Amino acid sequence: MTYEAGSYDCIVVGAGHAGCEAALAAARMGCKTLLVTLNMDNIALMPCNPSIGGPAKGHLVREIDALGGEMGRNIDDTYIQIRMLNTGKGPAVHALRAQADKYAYQRRMIYILQGQDNLNVKQLLVERILVSDDKRVEGIETSTGAIFRSPAVILCTGTYLRGKIIVGEVSYWGGPNNQHAAMNLSHNLRELGIELGRFKTGTPARVDRRSIDFNQMLIQPGDEKEHYFSFLTERGTGYNIPCYLAYTNENTHTVIRSNLHRSPLFSGVIEGTGPRYCPSIEDKVVRFADKERHQLFLEPEGMGTYEIYVQGMSSSLPEEVQMQFLRTIKGMENMEMMRTGYAIEYDYVVPTQLGLSLEMKHISGLFCAGQINGTSGYEEAAAQGLMAGINAALKVKGRPPLILKRSDAYIGVLIDDLVTKGTNEPYRMMTSRAEYRLILRQDNADLRLTEKGWEVGLVTAERYARFKQKKEQLEAEMKRLKETIVTPSYQELAKLLEERNSSPLRQGIYLYDLLKRTEITYQDLINVGLAAELPEDIKEQIDIQIKYEGYIAKQMSQVERFEKLENRVIPTDLDYYGIQGLSNEAKQKLASIRPTSVGQASRISGVSPADVSVLLIYLEQRRRQGGIDA
Repeated sequence: MTYEAGSYDCIVVGAGHAGCEAALAAARMGCKTLLVTLNMDNIALMPCNPSIGGPAKGHLVREIDALGGEMGRNIDDTYIQIRMLNTGKGPAVHALRAQADKYAYQRRMIYILQGQDNLNVKQLLVERILVSDDKRVEGIETSTGAIFRSPAVILCTGTYLRGKIIVGEVSYWGGPNNQHAAMNLSHNLRELGIELGRFKTGTPARVDRRSIDFNQMLIQPGDEKEHYFSFLTERGTGYNIPCYLAYTNENTHTVIRSNLHRSPLFSGVIEGTGPRYCPSIEDKVVRFADKERHQLFLEPEGMGTYEIYVQGMSSSLPEEVQMQFLRTIKGMENMEMMRTGYAIEYDYVVPTQLGLSLEMKHISGLFCAGQINGTSGYEEAAAQGLMAGINAALKVKGRPPLILKRSDAYIGVLIDDLVTKGTNEPYRMMTSRAEYRLILRQDNADLRLTEKGWEVGLVTAERYARFKQKKEQLEAEMKRLKETIVTPSYQELAKLLEERNSSPLRQGIYLYDLLKRTEITYQDLINVGLAAELPEDIKEQIDIQIKYEGYIAKQMSQVERFEKLENRVIPTDLDYYGIQGLSNEAKQKLASIRPTSVGQASRISGVSPADVSVLLIYLEQRRRQGGIDA
């Protein structure tokens, strides 16, 4: 028996990192929103590594925050260690990473969700997505028979769709941390004509910190300097709990090799494709047989637990084998395992069925975000959830979607890669995927995106006022630096230049040009009385923008060329099979993916530069005939 349980503007299915951001975004934009989860206690669960950020992932968190999302503020309030990575390299790849107190992270996010206006959170199992005959979402049906109506549904089901836990010869249906799997919903999606694939991921064992001799490992402390993901954070937790570095050895590898016949990864039990950039330890031992050791990081899971996460040792080998090889690690000879590592297989939605707004192309009002789209990682999930929540709310309001281009944000790269190229393995964001990474730095995410967040109605008035003040201060100081000349007679500067082995001044120089010298920083100008004290983030922007001016200008010119192709709109109903000169593969791929611009079409696998030229000529001919706009 079913019954009508209520109506909402937006419904979000799943309360992992994607679902949390999606629900908060829709509710904060004024939509009456329902967030449905299998288990209220597992909201914002970190079933894998207890950390947020890292290379490219930290960029995503900063962008989420700049747009008005929650992840950055949540980790700033609950981290136990924080570090800026890649500081020996250029600013484009600097990346913030924090170890989380995973339980505090969950508690805070649950509190934020439950206290959010316009948002109801309910513990329910969704069995069906309700879709009308004309392919429009109408709501959801739960296992208890409750029907909730809505014109917008966002699927953020993570790895729960037909999830299957595998440990050695043992396997059973289930989600992360031995939760229920969503079985019927997966079947329902297939009935709706949605193509699903099968992926695999996994997690390592958790061990008891009291059974580890950390003196035999290398300590990995966080930075003494405070860092923050959120542009609103003024003070972090202050914690600096160390992690530890350890290594596998030949004994470890021998145990693993002698038990490969019991590994579901090699016996054929696991069917799904696993993540390339986070392979299991047995996969690493086989693929990199020449390596004498692999590094491991032992990471605390929080302040109120003895559990230690063994990063780098994900495994689906039998439990007793995991215990055996863990005890070969120096310092872990007496290790006690608290949770067994496991692999999990799950269904995902083939992402090329989605548009750039993350809405399903053939079902109006149905959005997908997170690992259901074939990605891996909390940050990738949260970024998609934020965008799906924004675009679902905009759709309900009758407004056009917010589409971030590849030149706007790492979020734009992530979504464009998924819906344009698809993925045949769990997708992970990396700096190398962003061709404009010099202008998509983590330090300037607010300058790139906060205005957009304000325009769609997600950024608060308080955040926007702080952003405007920062932008005005930065612009005013840059103007002053370009207009202010310092002469060789200024003794304090002459001393500084001598100390830094910097060429002495022969004539007057603008402060702006002086800062182009790599050995001189804005802080130096403050120290010698040539500049006033400013907030750290503004000083950082001044140094980066001036010192990398030439490189940034070159990349901006590349963006301008990119924009020309992105602005060449392609009608969604274009008949590619009627265009002479296109290869058969290009016709098939273009008709399937339905790109919205020539730029997007050029990034589709199987569409050659020659095909793009044919398409440009065809569109120009149509424009001249009055068929489409330029």
